[in-house]
Amino acid sequence: MLKRISSSQLRLGMFLHELCGSWMEHPFWRSKFLLKDPKDIARIIDSGISEVWIDTSKGLDADEDVSSETREDVDAEVEQELSAAVVAPPVKIERTSLADEVERAAQICAKSKAQVVSMFNDARMGKAIEAEQCQVLVEDIANSVSRNPGALISLARLKNRDEYTYMHSVAVCALMIALARQLDLDEDKVREAGMAGLLHDLGKAMIPLDILNKPGKLTDGEFVTVKSHPEEGFKLLRAGSQVTEAVMDVCLHHHEKVDGSGYPHRLKGDEISLLAKMGAVCDVYDAITSDRPYKKGWGPAESLRKMAEWSKGHFDEAVFQAFVKTIGIYPVGSLVRLESGRLGVVTEQNAAALLKPVVKVFFSAKSKTPIPVALINLADAQCDDKILGREPAENWNFSNLNELWAGVASF
Repeated sequence: MLKRISSSQLRLGMFLHELCGSWMEHPFWRSKFLLKDPKDIARIIDSGISEVWIDTSKGLDADEDVSSETREDVDAEVEQELSAAVVAPPVKIERTSLADEVERAAQICAKSKAQVVSMFNDARMGKAIEAEQCQVLVEDIANSVSRNPGALISLARLKNRDEYTYMHSVAVCALMIALARQLDLDEDKVREAGMAGLLHDLGKAMIPLDILNKPGKLTDGEFVTVKSHPEEGFKLLRAGSQVTEAVMDVCLHHHEKVDGSGYPHRLKGDEISLLAKMGAVCDVYDAITSDRPYKKGWGPAESLRKMAEWSKGHFDEAVFQAFVKTIGIYPVGSLVRLESGRLGVVTEQNAAALLKPVVKVFFSAKSKTPIPVALINLADAQCDDKILGREPAENWNFSNLNELWAGVASF
């Protein structure tokens, strides 16, 4: 049985199943192992990881007087958390279809990557960041998000492992723009949010590439170096760019958590600005859905589910709920199982019905064979099918999910 307990309740002989939180925020390369070394428990606690999952079938159980939650209990809480996003419909904007926007979004992704690579190289050489060039890039991304947010946001997620740092900036820019509009911020603030997303990780230009791209576990010293990137980025922006204080604040504080366990300043609650709270959500979502040298990304729907598990201590509740409305409970690219037994990938959101997206079905889970590809709008009054839940792609060894919804593999 899986149980979630406080990290302070860990003891030798327990089997660690999962660390509660993004793998970007702790120095552990793996999260499933038998606890044999007291140093591992100390490192977990010192890393700010407040809760963990243990597997009682593979190791010791928690003491009877230790507060714990089962997988079933937490799943019920998460479903309730996500379902709250269905109560109020998302902001309604006239949009083009994914098919119409995806080619333009692909061109913007390619151009954006080249410009961000150049920007990071300039930062490494001590050159000032040209804010005007960044503003043009933010405008292009904002226009694409206006036409269809799912296109560019989802395409940017398909980044290759060796270009993560650069395309992550583009993805977070797009997510920040979409989230800002969901929160009904004025368009000047929307652009400022996009600029903050584009520049939030600039400090990684000062981190050695052999650490950023390391395929294995970071040493304690390397992890400390990586965690210096918010302050390094803030210094770069303060020294040579024409960006606003709010943009610099997101760069400095996008790893803060509402419970005060984040870094670099352990801010909590309202001490964290709205844009920095937005940056925290957008940064984590793109990070955990992306493939890295040391870990394959989780699927979009699974990532959202995990973020809902962590949301109470990590994210601002109102911002996270707005984020769910922004990308949908089943984001574009999610593999889902329908009541009919068919498997499909989500290709479009229905603004007024987050539980009823457009799905491209292609496989029968019952017969385990391919079926003719077909688009199904689950919000259609004539449709009698519905989503039963998320489906782990790794269970099926599908190799062409990205091509099914986007027509492309990566950029």
